[in-house]
Amino acid sequence: MPDNSPGPDAKPGEPDLEAVPVAGQRIVEWLHKTDQHPTLVSMTRRIRKVLPGDPGFGDPLSTAGKGGPARIARVADRFFDPAPGATREVSLGGLQVWQSILEKCGRGRGEREVTIVFTDLVGFSAWALEVGDDATLTLLRLVAQTVETAITDHRGTVVKRMGDGIMAVFPAPCLALDAMIDARTKLKRVEIGGYRPYMRVGIHTGSPRPIGDDWLGVDVNVAARVMEAGGSGNLMMSGHALEVLGEEELKRRGVFARPHRRFFKQKMSGVPSDVRIFAIKRIKSD
Repeated sequence: MPDNSPGPDAKPGEPDLEAVPVAGQRIVEWLHKTDQHPTLVSMTRRIRKVLPGDPGFGDPLSTAGKGGPARIARVADRFFDPAPGATREVSLGGLQVWQSILEKCGRGRGEREVTIVFTDLVGFSAWALEVGDDATLTLLRLVAQTVETAITDHRGTVVKRMGDGIMAVFPAPCLALDAMIDARTKLKRVEIGGYRPYMRVGIHTGSPRPIGDDWLGVDVNVAARVMEAGGSGNLMMSGHALEVLGEEELKRRGVFARPHRRFFKQKMSGVPSDVRIFAIKRIKSD
């Protein structure tokens, strides 16, 4: 039988604090194992898919904003264990619904239009695993210097850095397009260990809600999904950004817009069904 009598320093009527951590640790371990049980995690993820809003809420591309549900989502993401867990999925599911309600009430939209840009390096993760931290950090510094200089040169603002990607905003789509064409051209001169970074880009014009130095709203999600449609390194633009830009502006830059066709027309999470996506391509000279 364990000795549950008070320790020598315990006062009459008070529990022995030395015995509490052992019992508490066992409870925490049990809760941890239960929370990460594959069946429970799978079930909570299936529930999130049928809830209103973006079931991908909580990933780095859908938690823009220093206030509201997105800020809390980032805090929750740091608070909970990074491994898959039911508690994490339930928490993000609640925030997912909250964001959806805000959007439907119109509180997720700002008062003016801006152009949002997301970038990402193709094949970067696999390359980084092979070459190690030193080469990876060297490349990221060179990429950041190249891309961020192009952004600021064209009146853009870097909102956040996400590993090998960047989120930025511009006053107009023409400035965003110029910045990204400039950045992609200059990146061709960057090389580390035989690896040349190839950047995919998503450009979307909308009315996200400004929250401090960040932005929140469905238009942020749209821009992120437009970038994801870039596949192996394309420059993509939403239909609305293209309409605001105008066909003449495309011709001046020697590019044209080709409709992006999604296989089986699968629905992109967190994006209105009527969003159109275009790939921006160079006009081939004769």
